[in-house]
Amino acid sequence: MKKIILVGAGGHAKSCLDIIKSTKKYRILGFIDNDKSKTIDKYKVIGGDNYLKNIKSKKNINIAITIGQIKNYKKRNELFLKIKRLGFKIPKIVSRYALISDKSSILTGTMIFHGVIINYGVKVGENSIINTSALIEHDTKIGSNTHIATKATINGGVKIGSNTFIGSGSVIKEGVEIGDNCIIGMGSIIKKDVKNNSLIK
Repeated sequence: MKKIILVGAGGHAKSCLDIIKSTKKYRILGFIDNDKSKTIDKYKVIGGDNYLKNIKSKKNINIAITIGQIKNYKKRNELFLKIKRLGFKIPKIVSRYALISDKSSILTGTMIFHGVIINYGVKVGENSIINTSALIEHDTKIGSNTHIATKATINGGVKIGSNTFIGSGSVIKEGVEIGDNCIIGMGSIIKKDVKNNSLIK
């Protein structure tokens, strides 16, 4: 089994841990977090922010970023870039309970949660989160460092930029384009294009 370290030990990390365990591909070494008293399941915090720099055999260890992204995309993105610079692998991780078309493309660092459906021709960028029971329909394009939250429905041919958050239960009409750095609030129904840096409550 491949070795993996999880960066972040908050609430989101608990769901990520479940997904990683479901793949049966990884031996979990522990969490990185500045609160060393934390334990999730049987897994402990093994170090703080500087721990990864001191690991010598970086090529043999995978990293999963297990902090969430709702109001601020920057921390997750900065971590992703930092970990890549250090030379670690950041694999895509797909729950064994997700349904993913073999005609889709999912890039490194992206995590696909339980119950997700991703259909034909979908492309998802790096370091994104497709959260529990989200539906991503055919030919949709999703950028990097974007979070599609629980039970969101993204209909066919939608384009979603990078660093964007789509809230739980939102529905995006087919063919709509949503820009970069946007926040679409929980339960939104989006029928028209959304410009970069937009906030929809």
